[in-house]
Amino acid sequence: MSLYEIYITYVSWGNGGKDRPVLVFELDNGVASVYSVTSQYTGTGIHEKYYKINDWAEAGLHKQSYVDTSSYFDIPLRFLSNKTSIGRLSFDDKKALLKFLSHEVE
Repeated sequence: MSLYEIYITYVSWGNGGKDRPVLVFELDNGVASVYSVTSQYTGTGIHEKYYKINDWAEAGLHKQSYVDTSSYFDIPLRFLSNKTSIGRLSFDDKKALLKFLSHEVE
């Protein structure tokens, strides 16, 4: 497992959840910090918080997708260790995501 890989894993919210793609952006002490990846791009404030994955097919995704940077969650590595990465961000998308995130902090 390495940074910027995308995995499909169960994501829960409220009373439900489902298998969703997630992007690993940090690994530390047996935990992967991940952002959700979605194809939905409508709603208030979304454009400021969702990074558009330009090379989405290379990342193993089936359609245009976005990294939801509005929040992240931690997953113990043991829950991802038995899964295979579906892809990873391209070099250009990695650079662009880091730039996108740096503008959010300013």
